[in-house]
Amino acid sequence: MTQKDNNSAADAPEYEVEIPSREQLLDAVEARLKPISFEELVEKFNLTDERQHIGMKRRLRAMERDGQLIYTKANAYGLPERMSLIKGRIIGHRDGFGFCRPDEGGSDLFIPHHQMYNVLHGDKVLVQQQGTDSKGRIEGRVVRVIEPRQGDIVGRYFVEHNIATVVPDDSRICQDILIPEEQSAGARHGQIVVVEVTKRPSRRSSPIGTVTKVLGEHMAPGMEIEIAIREHDIPNQWSPAVEKELARFGETVPPEAYEGRTDLRELPLITIDGDDSRDFDDAVCAQPQGDGWRLWVAIADVSYYVRPNTALDKDALERGNSVYFPNFVVPMLPEKLSNGLCSLNPDVDRLCMVAEMDISAKGKLTHSKFYPAVMKSHARLTYTKVAAILEGDPKLRKDYDHVMGNIEHLHGLFKILKKARQQRAAIEFETLETRFIFNAQRKIESIEPVRRNVAHTIIEECMIMANVSTARLIEAHEQAGALFRIHEPPAAERLSAFRSFLGELGITMTGGDDPSPHDYSEVLKQVAERPDAELIQTMLLRSMQQAVYSPDNAGHFGLALDEYAHFTSPIRRYPDLVLHRAIKALLKKQQGPSPALEGAWMYPDEQLDELGAHCSMTERRADDATRQVDEWLKCEYMRDHVGSEFTGVIAAVTNFGLFVRIDNMQIDGLVHISNLDNDYYQFDGARQLLIGENSRRVYRLGDKVRIRVKSVNLDERKIDLELLSAESPTGKDRMPASKRDKEKPVKEPSKKHKKNVTKARIKSKRKAKEAARKGRKPKAKNNS
Repeated sequence: MTQKDNNSAADAPEYEVEIPSREQLLDAVEARLKPISFEELVEKFNLTDERQHIGMKRRLRAMERDGQLIYTKANAYGLPERMSLIKGRIIGHRDGFGFCRPDEGGSDLFIPHHQMYNVLHGDKVLVQQQGTDSKGRIEGRVVRVIEPRQGDIVGRYFVEHNIATVVPDDSRICQDILIPEEQSAGARHGQIVVVEVTKRPSRRSSPIGTVTKVLGEHMAPGMEIEIAIREHDIPNQWSPAVEKELARFGETVPPEAYEGRTDLRELPLITIDGDDSRDFDDAVCAQPQGDGWRLWVAIADVSYYVRPNTALDKDALERGNSVYFPNFVVPMLPEKLSNGLCSLNPDVDRLCMVAEMDISAKGKLTHSKFYPAVMKSHARLTYTKVAAILEGDPKLRKDYDHVMGNIEHLHGLFKILKKARQQRAAIEFETLETRFIFNAQRKIESIEPVRRNVAHTIIEECMIMANVSTARLIEAHEQAGALFRIHEPPAAERLSAFRSFLGELGITMTGGDDPSPHDYSEVLKQVAERPDAELIQTMLLRSMQQAVYSPDNAGHFGLALDEYAHFTSPIRRYPDLVLHRAIKALLKKQQGPSPALEGAWMYPDEQLDELGAHCSMTERRADDATRQVDEWLKCEYMRDHVGSEFTGVIAAVTNFGLFVRIDNMQIDGLVHISNLDNDYYQFDGARQLLIGENSRRVYRLGDKVRIRVKSVNLDERKIDLELLSAESPTGKDRMPASKRDKEKPVKEPSKKHKKNVTKARIKSKRKAKEAARKGRKPKAKNNS
């Protein structure tokens, strides 16, 4: 008889003989007052066959790996929770210590240096709580690594004294990896390589690895993207099965796909995207309808081509979303689909899913319906062109005369949707974005600010309306099986910090402990004309929670909407594909089977929970990877500007200095506390400022500053700045020490005090130099 592991996935190992399930083994261990030995388990379940013993040992080892059981020093199996053990993942820190993030939530546990020797960032571990350290942090002791980190490590290959090592690019991995000579794959000193760890670190030895790929020279164009892709484990190779599946698709829509679809080829649908976009997954059309409007949002029917549980689907799910780097993209779908069959290119037939909506004169959604269709885009427009057309550009208006009616109608509809958005007090940001301009050698020539225009907001409002109507459809059918895009209200701690920040700037926010989107919108209105408005918007964003995917609808706080889901980008987001399948499943249930509804799929609740968590993770992974590349490119650009002067604003205050954001480039650099005017500085975390003990000079968030670029460390992606001058957000210079001394006499210090201060300053400077030599940040004195 064959029994499959009850708690495993469909591809779990099968045993040729009957053995206890995981549930039975856990029940047996739980029933005992103390850990149970293997022999006692054999006796309890009456296992007489040697093959049963082998099978159960394998299952017990698997349960150890998953953290369900602990094998004790007394050679017995016990429950982690009875041993006060916490299962979590190690988060390394560049300074050698780390944290354990519990799987079940709660506060991270601090892992001191000596506990980090035999673990790596990303390891799954069991940790025992050990009380608190001198700083009040909950401290943990690593009991066991239950699942080593997955994925290779990217780093720089060095050879010194005939010993080869790889220094990981990820600063959270503090151990250098030893490389045996025969495992170097021909790497040369200083090159970037990919390493597989073959021997784990221990208290007495470094990890040992083998070079699996030589990526190239450290400063080679595009190397920053290669590093980020591997460092964040972003899948970027298609499986052989996907290549085989792609061979089935032609270059045009198959004839059988037209059956059962509404024909919208005569409707003047248009696409409006960025200048460099290549995949067009949404097309729009608006027409007056009585005293309101009718809006069509046609979205590429990816679900027709990417069917559930196929190789294409599995690779798309693993990726979760497309990842966009400067001048490069890691797509969720192969190019044959993303830029070909599924892309709503102009003047060709394409399959789509349509949200057709009726909108009142007050911008309210009154009715909507969904159906599969075939369409033909009547024009491929860019945001820049549409903005110019609406401003009256005669040449463009003539070139696009055949779709001018649609453009004007979309603009008219946008005006009422914008007004409705303002009335419900959705939080609106006008943040500055930047783009890199590369030369022929793919080196950055300049960094330019990019601001949104009216065309961006037209498309945004149309997409929001489609997403709302889709979410309402799913909400109305409890068994629809799809993911909502939820954004919960700010957490209490972040809200308190944001209120303190606003208070320092003389700004008040209403709403008490439970502010509404309207309260946040009022703050943005108050600061709209201030020179530090962008910084305040950034701090407002930081005060909010991150939007995630979930099968349970909790509304969208930022948009001030009760229902919201992602429907409009199935080419680049997996949750949108899930939603399309669910809509087709509902239509199939209502209308019966149809070739146009191929790809319908109803997801069970337990699978949706996993999908929501996975898609939220891949989104964060993409954000982290793109942020890393942006930081690297900005550092590379600033290397050519060492010694240059810029204006900026203090974007963060810490106990070791000030982070300054350079105007118009969104580049952050550090003015270290040792580079400020000679004084002792106290850090006030509540008010986010540094204050000099003797000069009483204050540096706070939002101060306008002038800085000089002092140095750039490309490996650590750090920019060091020198402060030249500072003024408050209102434009008034900080009060100089001489003026304050006149207004508030200071008692002359004694000779003994002067001598002690001089000694302390000499000692402080020595510490700063020593810290700089070792690459560490000295701590600011803080007596608050």
